[in-house]
Amino acid sequence: MSSFNLDNYIRKVPDFPKKGILFYDITSILASPEAFLYCVDRMAEIYKDRDINAVAAIEARGFLFAAPFAIRLGIPLIPIRKKGKLPGVTLSKKYDLEYAQAEIEVHSADVPRGKRVLLTDDLIATGGTLNAARSLLVEGGAEVPEIFGVVGLPFLNYKKVLDPTPVTTLLDYQSE
Repeated sequence: MSSFNLDNYIRKVPDFPKKGILFYDITSILASPEAFLYCVDRMAEIYKDRDINAVAAIEARGFLFAAPFAIRLGIPLIPIRKKGKLPGVTLSKKYDLEYAQAEIEVHSADVPRGKRVLLTDDLIATGGTLNAARSLLVEGGAEVPEIFGVVGLPFLNYKKVLDPTPVTTLLDYQSE
């Protein structure tokens, strides 16, 4: 599958969510069993021999890639959700968006203390949400050795925000 062109399955939507933004839509990957399987297979191939004890995923599209990956590797899936979506005792982290603030949560009991957790999302843009999620996991006692995204937008400087944690993506776009 090394000749598989994932770019063919990414819909580019100009002026969404606002004028001047080019939106990279991964839902077209999900609509193609071949492309979706390619992503899950590549994730499994990359991490099969690494010391990963669990995978954490950002709501909601991150769940779609992390769930089959977790099953494939036989490891737990840790959902990271928007504030107010998880019952019980949670850890929470506020973070800044462009013009507002958001908050994410994780069940504190789901964070495996002393274990290595791969942090995953569908698309990595500025890195703000992933940075907050990484902080949550570390606060809960886990180690985050790497961050994975199906698509990366390195021109938005996410590597600087997520440093020193290594970031792996299947496809990068170099500019808007």
